[in-house]
Amino acid sequence: MLTLSSVQNVYLATGSTDLRKSIDGLAAIVQEGFGLNPFSSCLFVFCNRECNKLKILHWEHNGFWLFYRRLERGTFQWPNESVGTTTITSRELRWLLDGLSLSQRQAHQKVIAETVI
Repeated sequence: MLTLSSVQNVYLATGSTDLRKSIDGLAAIVQEGFGLNPFSSCLFVFCNRECNKLKILHWEHNGFWLFYRRLERGTFQWPNESVGTTTITSRELRWLLDGLSLSQRQAHQKVIAETVI
């Protein structure tokens, strides 16, 4: 099961990734393409071109986890910068999985308390 408390960093592969790749292909992208260690206790998150599917690669103890999520409606608010990685927090990953944008300044609108007399 995916537990975010034991994760060191969360790396997003910006742009789109061919999600026909499985564990070995994604681990090769992490190691050769990004210069990172796929065996670290980090999450590596990849998204397809249509931004409606993503895969999360995670090493735990003696094997890889590969999580897959497909949206039936809507899209993930995926950063579409040039190919590379960006680091986000586990909280920001939860926002992204919930369909929120990473570029928003705050999670909720400010509530102004009214004085009732």
